[in-house]
Amino acid sequence: MAQAEKILFSTDREIKNLKAGEKRYTAKDAVANGLFLDITTTGAKSWWYRYSLNGKQERLVIGRYPDLSLKEARQIRDESASLVAKGISPKPNKNKVTSILFSDYGERYLNEVIKKERKDPYNMILCLNNDIYPMMGSIALDQVSIEDIRRTIWRKKEQGYDAAANQVRGLLKRMFDYAMTLGLVPFNPVLAIPSRHVHKAKPRERYLSTNEIRIYYTTLLNSRIYRPRKLGLLLSLLTLVRKSELLKAKWEYIDFDKRVWLIPETKADSATGHSREMVVYMSDQVIEIFKDLKTIAGDEPYVFVGRKSGTHISHNAFNTAQKMALSLTEIPDFTVHDLRRTASTHLNEQGFNSDAIEACLNHTMRGVRGVYNKAKYEKERKDIMKKWSDFVFSVIYESNLIFFNETKKLKLM
Repeated sequence: MAQAEKILFSTDREIKNLKAGEKRYTAKDAVANGLFLDITTTGAKSWWYRYSLNGKQERLVIGRYPDLSLKEARQIRDESASLVAKGISPKPNKNKVTSILFSDYGERYLNEVIKKERKDPYNMILCLNNDIYPMMGSIALDQVSIEDIRRTIWRKKEQGYDAAANQVRGLLKRMFDYAMTLGLVPFNPVLAIPSRHVHKAKPRERYLSTNEIRIYYTTLLNSRIYRPRKLGLLLSLLTLVRKSELLKAKWEYIDFDKRVWLIPETKADSATGHSREMVVYMSDQVIEIFKDLKTIAGDEPYVFVGRKSGTHISHNAFNTAQKMALSLTEIPDFTVHDLRRTASTHLNEQGFNSDAIEACLNHTMRGVRGVYNKAKYEKERKDIMKKWSDFVFSVIYESNLIFFNETKKLKLM
């Protein structure tokens, strides 16, 4: 084994450059005393913390890299060194009963990890309560088997939700990674089920043609689906916003006089991890739809009122309404999110400024142009929203459509 003192690292880039050799070797952290990386002949890298306690040399295996980052490994080393300084071994006591129910551990993970990393943990809580706890919540954490993991993931696949099944797998993997960090389990059973065997994501290209827009929305608006859901799905196409942004819309951010809807926090950008506000310029039709919804919502803070006062509708409310209306047609399957692609596709085909369309979608411009082009395209976006609404209503309007006959105030053209 190579001498660890001769191989040093201090940055993540230097760690990535440590390649597998003919023999297993270790490298030493130049910053954190006692922190090492063990590199096997296959290239696998594991964190070790070496220390002396009661005159004896001991070694604590911390975790795998890159599952555990350099920053995280140093933090665990510091916490372990603090215990050693007090004469306490950082190794888990094998004779101590540490077994806890998975559901109890899940609540700990929720409070210590999810709520600290995510501003809105709603989807994670939903996944725990609906998909994970019912399957393995009553099993002791250290007794969860690979088969328990497989059953939990495949239950979602068998319901026809492969992407959601992969999200369940992802959450379980992160939970067991943290459990390993805490010394509660010796290994991560989720790693036995590769993500590629659960779901292989495919770039979506689905959008609605003009004829599909007409058929779908005339069917939707003539259906017996709850009126706010109809209006919400129509707004989704007209405003180009994400479903999560629509269902969380609040009246305090809608200014009818200025014809502006402000979304103070949107979905975090995949590149930066940061959220940013979004401004939606409202057309005549969008304003009238919001006024209709205001009549229904009354004094409630949210546009789309949930079952309890002061709450908004559930994450799946629009999905359910969309699928119900879709089942009444012969149109190929599509999702609510595909309505954004539908709007973008038609607007680009109609010759509008592509940068202004991207701004309507609240997309971040990439590359050099993104660095230098900070234009907001306010004038162009107002024109786009007006003409897009006019186009959609010209497509879906029919004189015998019950929806329009009952809502004379909607401006159609």
